[in-house]
Order: sequence, then structure tokens, then C-alpha cells
Amino acid sequence: MIRTPICDLLGIRYPIIQGGMAWLGTAELVSAVSNAGGLGIIGAGNHPPEWVREQIHLTRQLTDKPFGVNTVLLSPHAEGVIKVLLEEKPKVVAFGAGNPGVHIPAFKKYGAVVIPVLSSVALAKRLERSGADALVAEGMESGGHIGETTTMALTPQVVDAVNIPVVAAGGFFDGRGLVVALAMGAQGMQMGTRFIASEECIAHPNVKRRIVEVKDRCTMATGYSLKHPVRALENKMTRQFEAMERAGTPREELEKFGAGKTYLGLIQGDLENGSLLAGQIAGAIKDIKPVKQIIEDIMAEAEAELRRLAALPNGG
Repeated sequence: MIRTPICDLLGIRYPIIQGGMAWLGTAELVSAVSNAGGLGIIGAGNHPPEWVREQIHLTRQLTDKPFGVNTVLLSPHAEGVIKVLLEEKPKVVAFGAGNPGVHIPAFKKYGAVVIPVLSSVALAKRLERSGADALVAEGMESGGHIGETTTMALTPQVVDAVNIPVVAAGGFFDGRGLVVALAMGAQGMQMGTRFIASEECIAHPNVKRRIVEVKDRCTMATGYSLKHPVRALENKMTRQFEAMERAGTPREELEKFGAGKTYLGLIQGDLENGSLLAGQIAGAIKDIKPVKQIIEDIMAEAEAELRRLAALPNGG
């Protein structure tokens, strides 16, 4: 069985982490991932603090395994969510869309494992100095908020720059990806889009079917003019947003246009007018199945791939 040091750090069986997806990282999915041996992560997104507290309580009812909570630092509720986390004390705390360095000491004080998500080597070094226990190096292939560097380029640079465990994210969906992550020096992989196409995820059935149907060139990244680009499945909404950006639409109008679109897409299932946050790997996903089967299949595929590689001629 493939096991890395981060499994011991997090108290999990397999080196697989579920991304803390906005609207979709709920107790249903989080508990399923943790129960299956990975690490489930509640996605705080732009939710108010009490929603996050409720999700923590519900997740604790559904699993006795470790899980985490991801706080989006761009959220207007970020400070309130952080306060709730310090009160509820989840085992793992993740951060995205910003530098959480100032908050790390408070979480370390009660013994949390702090794992920020980042997209640059400079921030990786800074957060290691701030006391982070591990890092998620997230490439631009990911769904949702993205950086500028691909997973293949970013991960080994982050691994070489720090002395704490690194998890690779962006473009992963199967056992081959786990082997690639390990080969780059990471100690595990984080997935989001693959888990959307699971039975336990609360995404609208329309969204799950769309992910299974799309091809390789299925996503668009918009929001560059706002300095916070986001990747989603291409549809009428993303094309319109891109056109508005090209036309120089003021920030206020762009933000107004985008308000509520993620809920409209992911939860209400409007495939053309909603924002369907997903990564580039969506085109490779061909089925919807239980989380437990997804994780077990990945681990079996990874072990088979390692055996295949070990059997290659070594040129000796």
C-alpha cells in the first residue's frame, strides 16, 4: 500500500486530499472522503461563519476520521470563519486565495495541522517560515481560483524550496496522477473535479452529467482583469464574462454580473447561465461513482502503475 509521511501527519490512510470546493465541500462529501481513507475538507467559500460551524458539527456526526476546513481569505466572512475555527478546533485547517501567515500561530497553539494552498514559490517559503505544517501547490489547471503556473512546473519548484511536505493539486483524477505527484516530490495529491462526479457530492445532477460529457478543451479562465482569475467549464456565462472583460467593463459591473453565478450553476444546475467551477481534467472523467470506489480505484491504479514502471528495462 502506498503510504507517505503526510498520511501520518494528517492521520489518514491514503495520500489523497479533497479540495475545499465552494458550495460542494459539504459534510456529505467531506465525511465520505474521510471515511474512505482520504482527507475531506469543508469549503467555507463565501459562506457565513455559522454555516461553517453547522458543517463542522454535521461532519463530526458522519465521521470519526480527521477532516479539515478551507477558508478563502478573499471572503468577506473570512475573519468570522477563522473565529469559528478557533472555537471548533478542527484537526486540519487550510487556507486559499491569500497569505494566512498572520493566522497560523493561533491554530498551531491548539495543535491544528495547517496546510495553505498556494501558487508560487515565494509564498511557499514565507508560509514555511510562518509555521505551516504542509503546503498544497496548486497549478493553473485547477477549477476555481487559479494562479499562473502549471502543476508540472510549480510542484517540483515548491518541493525543492521548502522542507515541509507538499501536496500537488491541479489536473489529478486517477492513479497515474498520484504516481506523477510522488515522482515530482510531493507526498500526495489533492482533487476537486473528480469528486464532483461522485454520488455523495451535492452538485446538481446536470453538472455531474456535464463533467462526464465534456471533452479536453472544456474550460475557460476568466477574471484576469479583477486580478483573481477563476476556471470553470466553458458556457454562455463564461463567454459573456470574457467579452465584458475585453470591452473594459468596470470592476463593479463585472462583480455584479458574477454575483450568485456559482450557486446558480453548481447547485441549481443552470448549465449555461451559471458558473460551473471545474478543472481542465474534467474531460478525462467518464463516470459518476461512490467516493469509496473512486479512492480505492485510484490506489489500485497507482500500485499497478508503480509495478509497470519497476518492470521497465533499466538499460543495464
